[in-house]
Amino acid sequence: MVKKIPFDEKELEVVREIPSRYPGFPSTKVLNRPATAAENYHAFYFDKHPYWEPGLGGSDSAFFCPAVIPDNVARHFVYDSSTQDLMKENPNYDGIDMFGIKWQYVPTVGGSMEDPNYPHPLEDANDWEKVLKFPNIDEWDWEGSAKANENFLKPDTWNVIWMLNGAWFERLISFMGFENAVVALIDEDQQDALHALFEATTDLYCRIIDKVHKYYKNVHSVNVHDDWGSQQNPFFSMDTAMEMIVPHGQKLVKHIHDLGYAADLHSCGHNETRVEAYIAMGWDSWSPQPMNDTVKLYEEYGDKIAFGVNVPGVAMDASEEEQDKAAKEIADKFCVPGKVCTFRAAGPEFFQQQLYKYSRINFSK
Repeated sequence: MVKKIPFDEKELEVVREIPSRYPGFPSTKVLNRPATAAENYHAFYFDKHPYWEPGLGGSDSAFFCPAVIPDNVARHFVYDSSTQDLMKENPNYDGIDMFGIKWQYVPTVGGSMEDPNYPHPLEDANDWEKVLKFPNIDEWDWEGSAKANENFLKPDTWNVIWMLNGAWFERLISFMGFENAVVALIDEDQQDALHALFEATTDLYCRIIDKVHKYYKNVHSVNVHDDWGSQQNPFFSMDTAMEMIVPHGQKLVKHIHDLGYAADLHSCGHNETRVEAYIAMGWDSWSPQPMNDTVKLYEEYGDKIAFGVNVPGVAMDASEEEQDKAAKEIADKFCVPGKVCTFRAAGPEFFQQQLYKYSRINFSK
């Protein structure tokens, strides 16, 4: 259980400033807090009772997307000790993922997609064993990556390793293209084969996470990608999600938990009506995109899964009285032991300090 430490005004003193490890991101002022960021996030995830609202920490958590996993290079999403050199050598880097799919970085949107000049390898899920070549992850230089990232993975920071492409629907899209992937989920002639494929990709992810556990110190959480919706609606029904994906997700989340990690889901889209499937899988947290009603999700399901909530900030020219009032109202609504969430709210430095203060007071009870 978390130790309840009363708030002290001395905590508002800035003890140091941390430069961002990511290009283009601002530095973070660190207050005189009663615990490390890693300890606070651990209390958030495993006790549902942090010392303060974790989202207010700025650089308290850090992505870890090591280049040793081919998908991270292919998807232009490397965040490790090699990031700066990689960006200098080739700002628009991309490449081939662990299954041999060629990806193409699109600078105008800041993201990547399967290279349209290369056809998707799979048309029918029944052919997956003949068509797909699974990677031999033992050939990847885990030891070299671990050594190179010893100083990148700070012990007092909550380090989250991201698993891009996922093991289920998002991965299936890369194999088949979107249209064929959606059809495969509901085609009775393909569903048995699709379950076998998802079983295989889930096992692969379990083995990759085993490598993470073996080689990297100071990794605390695993984030897995699986986008389920567009800006307006989910891609498939709740029944399809529960039948085709949830059982495999349960297996992966259990494995993550068995290794002592928190399990965080990244799932883009207007998927608020699928939250019960996410809960059934066992995810500890999900940060919905802004088109979802995150406040309503928190109110209805916040005791079952932690959300990233979109919280309104205050104007930069608001009076200190207005800032203090807004900060207390936000903290009283969202900083609740046993029903936690993360949020960041835009506003002046005094407002940020008051948010921290009131979250500390609430969580010290």
